Amino acid sequence: MIVITGATGNVGQPLVQLLADTGHAVTAVSRGTSAPLPTGPGVVTAVADLADVTTLAPALAGAEALFVLVSGAGAHVDGPALIKHAEAAGVRRVVLQSSQAVGTRPGTPSHAPLAELEEAVRSSAMEWTILRPGGFASNALAWVPMIEKMDAVHAPFGDVALPVVDPLDIAEVAAAVLTQDGHDGRTYELTGPVATTPREQVGEISAAIGRPLDFVDLTPEEARREMSRFMPAAVAEGTLAILGNPTAAEQAVSPHVEEVLGRPARGFEEWARRFAAAYGG
Repeated sequence: MIVITGATGNVGQPLVQLLADTGHAVTAVSRGTSAPLPTGPGVVTAVADLADVTTLAPALAGAEALFVLVSGAGAHVDGPALIKHAEAAGVRRVVLQSSQAVGTRPGTPSHAPLAELEEAVRSSAMEWTILRPGGFASNALAWVPMIEKMDAVHAPFGDVALPVVDPLDIAEVAAAVLTQDGHDGRTYELTGPVATTPREQVGEISAAIGRPLDFVDLTPEEARREMSRFMPAAVAEGTLAILGNPTAAEQAVSPHVEEVLGRPARGFEEWARRFAAAYGG
């Protein structure tokens, strides 16, 4: 049995489905929010809050593998306690979804909890794999209300390119390393196949929905105010730093999606076509 935390999210939902479709028994874990949990043959659901790792105990009983996805960069999670809890439950394999920024921006306060969780995973007695995705293509779903109201997107750093990754690729990589041998001790950086700018992404969405869209650059301060409405200040600052002043490593395309899956990573254009209905297309 494989336990998936964060099972209602952009990675967790398709990951549960992929595993169930290939005949694996899955326990889909969430914090009990209003978001629907995945269902289907072979899937059971559980409610747990990783801020209190003891709540995960029922879900871990009899588990062979665990996928760890923590929200908000993991600031609310005691990483070492979580990993010790999994070890005590007899979990054999753990896969952690971390962040590219842990490697590209060591010591950054916004990603310090994930760095601590990575260290706990590496120090465990379990087989482990760490996934470090870059920015998500699905972050563009935050533009839906603007597109619905004004056929425009207001965002910062319109001409700064990053190789955003499709969450479905992350889910497929996670499914592979959870169920296949040969990934123990590996850290995979996951990106898309090419770096694209926010302005280019809006163009891809425009093509997918068949109507013109405008792009309006926000100043960093305007973007900071918007981000601070729904994320901690440290995370907002860390995100703005990456979006506005990425390192060469953050702009580079990683080969790891293709290495694990045997096919190229999906591009933003494909993601936009798949989610065109969300924008009214």
